[in-house]
Amino acid sequence: MSGKVRISALVAVLALLLLPPAGATPAAAADGPKVTLSKPQAGTGGSITVSGSGWRTHALLMVLICGQATPARGVIGGTNSCANADGRAVTTDAKGVFSKKLPVSEPPVPCPCVVHVATVTGASASADAVFQVAGHAVEPLPAEPSTGRLSVLSDTRLDGSSGLLTWFGAPASRTLVFTVGNAGSSPVKNPVFQVGTSHGVFAPQWDDQQFSGTIAPGGRAEIKLPVELSAGAHGDYSVSLKYGGRVLAEEPWGVGRPWGVTLFWILLCVVVPAAVFRVGMAVVDRIRPRKAGRSKGPARHRGLHMPVQLTLRMPKIGTPAAAQQTTPQTSTLPWFTPDSDPGTAGRLSAPHDDSPTTPTRKGPT
Repeated sequence: MSGKVRISALVAVLALLLLPPAGATPAAAADGPKVTLSKPQAGTGGSITVSGSGWRTHALLMVLICGQATPARGVIGGTNSCANADGRAVTTDAKGVFSKKLPVSEPPVPCPCVVHVATVTGASASADAVFQVAGHAVEPLPAEPSTGRLSVLSDTRLDGSSGLLTWFGAPASRTLVFTVGNAGSSPVKNPVFQVGTSHGVFAPQWDDQQFSGTIAPGGRAEIKLPVELSAGAHGDYSVSLKYGGRVLAEEPWGVGRPWGVTLFWILLCVVVPAAVFRVGMAVVDRIRPRKAGRSKGPARHRGLHMPVQLTLRMPKIGTPAAAQQTTPQTSTLPWFTPDSDPGTAGRLSAPHDDSPTTPTRKGPT
């Protein structure tokens, strides 16, 4: 009886030693798949040896060199960021281990780079190892997408007015003012807004403008962004605000016509021809030939020279007719003689004294 008890106890002890404890898993399964490299850096044209462990048995894997990736964030651009043409396929053995020689080539995007190993079939699994391609460009990784969500809390408005220079065609400018709130679960740092201006049926022309500051979750901030049109722009415009690919607000903007430019062109069309005409007349007067013997004094007008006798008989303008009658003068016409002068007509008798005489009183004879 005692011998049977000792044999049963020995079998129980052996069973406890051979069976793993409850809840225990293989070390490889607990740690997950791993990737190791023969060297951390190599140039294009060389090769490295990639080894892995902890993978599923007889799993088909793809080994690639990818850019813009880190083990913490993974391959940001997916397989488009990898050198797919120089990738290699490998199958794990019965223990989930593999080893493969991989040629080094530059990925289509800048480093930081990794050697990316992922399963092709079956359950998805992947692992990355940091690797540097010698001579390849290195740039910072793109910013992580924020979970913050901005929304406009107040009506937008355009502050400012046009000055005298705008009346003469200078660019019109305003300030777009609005208040936004963060309805997300994470802060938004230095958000970049897009401000677009459109005229008529044309599409807006967007301009990126960054706001310097951080908007906490549930917080709000007043944002002022400058808006400027091209020189000479006038008419009905529309100002649009976009953030995260979504239009948040639109604001109309009526711009007056720059009448100063129109006035300038009118004056230019009047003054320039007048100045050219005066210059041309001055040149013609200077180069015009002058007659010999003519004085250089002011030009005299040619007139009709009339005889002195005819001039004396002509009435003067503006003088009464009675005042123009003067004492008849002796005619000097050639066909009259002194005796036949019309002025002596009617005197056919002998000459006598025309002087007045004093009558004498005769007395009685």
